[in-house]
Amino acid sequence: MQETHGKRITVLSVIFVFIFISYSIRLFSMQILSGDVYRTRAQDISRRTVLIPTQRGEILDRNNTKILAMNRDSFAVNITPADVPRGSMDEILGTVSGILNLPKDDLRARIPTQYLQLYQPVEIASNVPFTKITSLAERKNLLPGVSWQSKPVRNYTSAGSLSHILGYVGDITRDELTSLYNKGYQQGDIIGKAGIERQYDEILRGKTGIETRIVDVRGRSVLGRENIIRTAPEMGKNLVLTIDTAIQTLVEKALGERIGTALVMRPSTGEILAMVSYPWYDPNIFTEGLRSDYLSLVNDPKKPFINRAIQSSYPPASTYKIVMTTAILAENAFPVDQHILCRGMINFGNRDWNCHVRRPGHGRLNLHSGLAQSCDIYYWTVGRDYLGAEKIVTYTRDYGYGKISGIDLPGEIEGFIPTPQWKERRYHEKWVAGDTMNMSIGQGYTLVTPIQMANMICMAVNDGKIYKPHVLKEIRNPVTNVIEESIRPKLLHQSNLSQAVFEGVRRDMRGVITGGTAQYPLNIRAVQIAGKTGTAEVGLVDRWHSWFAAYAPYNSENNDEKIVVTVIVEAANKWEWWAPYASAIIFQGIFANQTFEEAVRTLGFQYLMPTQERRE
Repeated sequence: MQETHGKRITVLSVIFVFIFISYSIRLFSMQILSGDVYRTRAQDISRRTVLIPTQRGEILDRNNTKILAMNRDSFAVNITPADVPRGSMDEILGTVSGILNLPKDDLRARIPTQYLQLYQPVEIASNVPFTKITSLAERKNLLPGVSWQSKPVRNYTSAGSLSHILGYVGDITRDELTSLYNKGYQQGDIIGKAGIERQYDEILRGKTGIETRIVDVRGRSVLGRENIIRTAPEMGKNLVLTIDTAIQTLVEKALGERIGTALVMRPSTGEILAMVSYPWYDPNIFTEGLRSDYLSLVNDPKKPFINRAIQSSYPPASTYKIVMTTAILAENAFPVDQHILCRGMINFGNRDWNCHVRRPGHGRLNLHSGLAQSCDIYYWTVGRDYLGAEKIVTYTRDYGYGKISGIDLPGEIEGFIPTPQWKERRYHEKWVAGDTMNMSIGQGYTLVTPIQMANMICMAVNDGKIYKPHVLKEIRNPVTNVIEESIRPKLLHQSNLSQAVFEGVRRDMRGVITGGTAQYPLNIRAVQIAGKTGTAEVGLVDRWHSWFAAYAPYNSENNDEKIVVTVIVEAANKWEWWAPYASAIIFQGIFANQTFEEAVRTLGFQYLMPTQERRE
């Protein structure tokens, strides 16, 4: 028995010796062999990092002279909960609330419960003007724990119709942080939400500075300069846009307060010189915290946040006859000089199909006069009997319809090009000749965006080439103003059709102006124009979408001199067939170097203008 107890004591002794030796080796490894690693970790744990806000790059017009988006001096107010005497939090927040004119409950809600015992500053208010900061500074002794720091906010100097291009900024959301964390974004960052601000956020945002302090276990700063490390912030790059603010103002006034959109584009480069979508909004409401204004915009049935140039689609109506004319010429589907008789109506499929004119119709028309007079019967007949749906779809897609243009603005939609296969899958019905007739005049299921319409005209001008539309012209250094990158034209599409086909299309488009549907409003002296009108049915008896798409000068061989104008005025407005008149004002203003008011007087359109615009 005694021998058994001796063995147990020996075993236990061996175990204790083994444990002691193991711990000794482990401690030796931690303190001697890996001491530097653990000392670094200990320092990291005792460090507090504070971000130093940077300034976003500025956004300027194409001449690099007018600032469209800049930074305005502002401050953020912080509170360090552990520095607030016990029981004084409500009193201090009440005082701050009175100075900042903000609800105390809102300030209190910004302080996480887990921070109440820590020396960790918490932002409780932003976009605070300097006058409020001076009031806080005067009461500094009465506000322990309250501090402030510079935090510039975005300011849009004269956004107006530029709001859809510029966009706006706001606090990063949890979902955005999840997807962007690996790109260096952090909680509390300001991020672009729409327009250029969103598209080029990584270029505009710059690089946040960092201040690292050594703190104790409760987060209290350890005094001493050697315990503070600062990395200065880097300002974001400046962006120069392709937008010409003089043309933008001209287009804005020409469209007026009509729901719709208008854009001006240079076909040889894809540069957007102007883009207006009405109604627009003031992006400053997002930095000024005007929640009521924001909610009113969200609930506005006119949808002011939609950039109708790229985010709305419409039936192309008779502008689509440019596609049809291209197909007829390229396919030799119907002799261009052969006539079709338009009596104002044809009967097909047990129904009457009325041309857009009253009886007795247009009379005898060939291809040239058919486009000039926008005769539905001509295109119904050729589309149904000589081209067919499949060929029409092929030429439609060649012009870029049914796919995004890739413009450097977020949210672009594709529009829609129907096919016989699609209809059978969608409705379980066969495509019939009536569908082809509808498609031949831009009605039915076909939907296009205004930017696609502009690209169609660009392709006709460029003998089959479409350059990618863009609104960014240059990226510049914010300190030296040196150009760091220039945006070069990028070929988006090259058609295989011959130059002769596009020459014929342009010639027929010119006929629309010299002796066709747009003869009165567009036959102006300042420049020769070629284009096409369109009136899209939307199921209303007294209102339609009003289209006009054109380019000028028609008689120039230099494509760098040419511009494309596309305007659509939605049927939601009082019917006035305004798109051709707005386009005439735009062309007159650009090529005669006139303001909106001067162009209106020159063209004699004063009587067409609303009373308010006439006064101005």
